[in-house]
Amino acid sequence: MTETVRPEPSRLYRWLVLIFVSLTMFGSYYVYDALSPLADVLKQQLGFSDLDIGFLQAIYSFPNIFTVVIGGFIIDRMGLRKSLMIFGVLCFIGPAITVASGHLSIMATGRLIFGMGAESLNVAVTTALARWFRGKELSFAFGLNLTVSRLGTFAALNSPTWARAAYASWRTPFLIALAFSALCVVGAVIYWFMEEWAEKNYSLGKVSTDKVVFADLWKFGVSYWLIVALCIVFYSAIFPFQTFAVKFFMEAHGTSREFGGFLSSMLTLFAMIATPLFGLWVDRVGKRALLMMFGSLLLIPVYLMMAYTQVSLYVPMAMMGVAFSLIPAVMWPSVAYIVDQSKLGTAYGLMTMIQNIGLFGLNLLVGWANNHGHADASNPAGYRLGMWIFSILGVLGVLFAFLLRQREIGPHGHGLETITTAKGAA
Repeated sequence: MTETVRPEPSRLYRWLVLIFVSLTMFGSYYVYDALSPLADVLKQQLGFSDLDIGFLQAIYSFPNIFTVVIGGFIIDRMGLRKSLMIFGVLCFIGPAITVASGHLSIMATGRLIFGMGAESLNVAVTTALARWFRGKELSFAFGLNLTVSRLGTFAALNSPTWARAAYASWRTPFLIALAFSALCVVGAVIYWFMEEWAEKNYSLGKVSTDKVVFADLWKFGVSYWLIVALCIVFYSAIFPFQTFAVKFFMEAHGTSREFGGFLSSMLTLFAMIATPLFGLWVDRVGKRALLMMFGSLLLIPVYLMMAYTQVSLYVPMAMMGVAFSLIPAVMWPSVAYIVDQSKLGTAYGLMTMIQNIGLFGLNLLVGWANNHGHADASNPAGYRLGMWIFSILGVLGVLFAFLLRQREIGPHGHGLETITTAKGAA
């Protein structure tokens, strides 16, 4: 008896799936970035130090050091829709705990639980997109998903403008974040029903996950580890800066909260527009390591410009925005050129794990540096130590990108500088 061959999902159905899983990411991105515009309010109303604020942001990254190891295992064992639901619910429970009390330990517990859900949610959404779009518009779908996700960041950082009255209390902005976190659950519920219906009526792709397989670590070459090193210093120079950016702009440069939030959101705005354009350009010109050198070079002066000069803040933030658009557009796809396709999941999972170690450590380090320098509105120079830390990370980024270029133009290269078309991309 011949089994009936089921049709593939329609294009409209696939794009509806993309919309709803992207809503879950929008919610989680909003919650993550809701802390930054609140930093000075937490200081004034709850007596938090910069180290306390850095700890609240760092604690998000702590479970992510481990969840990339177990996230894929959970998805494999429990299935995609159940996993997405579990992670979405954690993304709602975390903000609910955070807003419940002004005690640091309780708020940190909420951020920890949110972190446990959010990064695993990212893995689940990535897995879902691969299931629905592999062999079709996968790269475009990833790009749109990232754009919707970053809209969550943009909305959070600009919330002092569209929700100005909320900042009279530390709790109200967190309540707004809790409301947005409900999208993590709503999107997961809708996806549950869409996938369940589709499995009965369509032929779906297999579930694949990004799992860390430790036995594979010894098989990665020098170029991979140089990219990992660049990854950790680059993101450690960007996201921990954003943790304190609004507070820094207000206290060191006298901006309003609204303008400070907009300046910080410029990074997201640049990335939403320029990252896919840089990706198209890099595919045409190659020179990937050279471009990563240039992007890292842009980071070195921006923090010192903000710490020591009164140049328009648009200038350093625009430079940082270019770097934040260029390096990710080059760095993540470069891994696919130097790691065997069967090991890509392990390679990306390991990269994410190490990246979160950097984010955890740097949020704490910069919070300590601001405390050590007694950084506040009466002592803007207290921020300089933290700014020097970020600039040094830029120097290390240039060094790692330079070493990568030297490796790639030598006999052990993988074509990062010469390949000019994305051949064989799904």
